[in-house]
Amino acid sequence: MQKLKLLLPLRRSLQRNGFVSQQTRSFSALPSYTEPGYLQQEEVLVEGRANSRAAILNRPSALNALTASMAARLNRLYESWEENSDIGFVMMKGGSNRAFCSGTDVVALYQLLNEGKTEESKAFFQSLYKFVYVLGTYLKPHVAIMDGIVMGGGAGISLPGMFRVVTDRTVFSSPEVQIGFHPDAGASYYLSRLPGYLGEYLALTGEKLNGVEMMACGLATHYSPKEKLPWIEERLGNLITDDRSVIETSLAQYGSLVYPDSRSVLHEIETIDSIFCHDTMEEIIEALENKAAESNNKWLTMVLNKIREASPLSLKVTLQSIREGRFQTLDQCLAREYRTSLKFISKQVSNDFCEGVRARLVDKDFAPKWSLTKLEEVTNDMVASFFSPLGEVEPELNLPVSVREPDV
Repeated sequence: MQKLKLLLPLRRSLQRNGFVSQQTRSFSALPSYTEPGYLQQEEVLVEGRANSRAAILNRPSALNALTASMAARLNRLYESWEENSDIGFVMMKGGSNRAFCSGTDVVALYQLLNEGKTEESKAFFQSLYKFVYVLGTYLKPHVAIMDGIVMGGGAGISLPGMFRVVTDRTVFSSPEVQIGFHPDAGASYYLSRLPGYLGEYLALTGEKLNGVEMMACGLATHYSPKEKLPWIEERLGNLITDDRSVIETSLAQYGSLVYPDSRSVLHEIETIDSIFCHDTMEEIIEALENKAAESNNKWLTMVLNKIREASPLSLKVTLQSIREGRFQTLDQCLAREYRTSLKFISKQVSNDFCEGVRARLVDKDFAPKWSLTKLEEVTNDMVASFFSPLGEVEPELNLPVSVREPDV
């Protein structure tokens, strides 16, 4: 309990200020890409109320995984709603019983890359990252109802917003290192701002948090049991306001005060900090091995095994990404993540992304053959290349910073 008390002031600070200076996919719950009508349905629905609009992610057979067309539509909708003076606030929710959003549709990206359609893949990242930035600098109150699976890019399109409602069914994770990629869509911004070195732990292991844990560490602003969501949505739908305090009061009316149970990883925050504070992946793993041997702790052994299953290249790139994100603004994080994403899909250094997706989500043999199998094979120059400017031939990510944040 003492450890948890240390987290609560940080949570309140994050809730008060938001993640922006205002400014996952679960491999055990995979979508079906073969169901009829997979590409024919409207992927983002709109629900209109008197003074608000709601975007509804509508790919239930794919756990609402994000496509290029979904990212583009979200950009158009949110920009038009921001300019509409008749709209006071905006909401987002998932049109699925299982998921808010399971992240980027990496299988679709995998197929594009195998077909040589690299430019289309780049366009997806541009559109997605732009939306994350728009949400992080949105002028109107935003409510994300994060019920069910919230992973990878699904967190990116919700966590930068003002209000983040989780439930007893919410499951959050950033499992990208398990598929030879890196936590993106703003992950290096919000993960790096979690208490202590919790962000490094989540990014390097892909471990999950539930809704209560998201509240405790500041990823969420409100918690409500699933059965109360219809009341919340009805209450919000009847509001005629653009006042964040009115929306806050309405959400709190149906919220619950919750604390992580005794099994929560948050009670291990001191151990996490003592391990993941180290400068290199090699030092982190050595600390993990020593701690696991000393204590015979099954949780530490599980953490060690999770890291060993991941791409060594992804681990080193991800660690540096979180460390740099701690000192950068949201737009800077997104610009850097864009460079890194393009480097991964270019296959110039490694084919780990396509291999990871193949092994985890396509063939499902769960035996990826990483290009580099040991951490010591990943050189500093290799890692640095994932953060280098793209050069004259390849344009950098163009975010509307001068328009949305003219004082920056």
